[in-house]
Amino acid sequence: MKKHVICFGDSNTHGYCADPADCADGGDRFNENERWTCLLQKRLGEDYLVLEEGLSGRTTVFPDALHESMPGLDTIYSCLMSHEPVDLLIIMLGTNDTKERFAANAPAIAVGMERLLLKCKSVPAWGKGGVNILVICPPPLGAGFHDEVMGQGCVEKSIALPPYLKAVAERNGVHYLNAAEAGCEFNDVDFTHLTCRSHAALAERLAALVPELLAE
Repeated sequence: MKKHVICFGDSNTHGYCADPADCADGGDRFNENERWTCLLQKRLGEDYLVLEEGLSGRTTVFPDALHESMPGLDTIYSCLMSHEPVDLLIIMLGTNDTKERFAANAPAIAVGMERLLLKCKSVPAWGKGGVNILVICPPPLGAGFHDEVMGQGCVEKSIALPPYLKAVAERNGVHYLNAAEAGCEFNDVDFTHLTCRSHAALAERLAALVPELLAE
């Protein structure tokens, strides 16, 4: 059986493109030759099955009164069980958690990630290697960015988030990657979504990292 790698995240895992000029098809979603999940599949090859589980607006644990089914905590059980056996779970969340309406600072967002991790570890869907999770901290929102939907303070919270997520990952014995340090950045249109170049950079970094994580 192939190695099952689940990519669980928000619009940046789904592949939303806010800049049509940056997307080959000129639409609002990067295509299969651009999304980091699909690029990762191509780089890893036929021994792996990379599963896209990206939902625009998804948070770690925070319910959103404006949209349905946003907390990752509410859907992670069914996600893991539907793809069992799971060899690696990649979680990239935190951007939406910075929204002003959730009133969560960086430490609270990290606690939300920890609660999600504890739930993941309890689900009986893991392969022979046992629990294997990689937490990716998203890049920070663009400096000076303000949007009525995201609200005030989101930039500052996103900038402060990396050390808190890293500490949570270490405390829970899971892997950690800072997307910004892997060459990822958000566009200069809405400042909340990865550029095409960043999708490629993340795929390249993960293509080298994933086999290492599955060899442990």
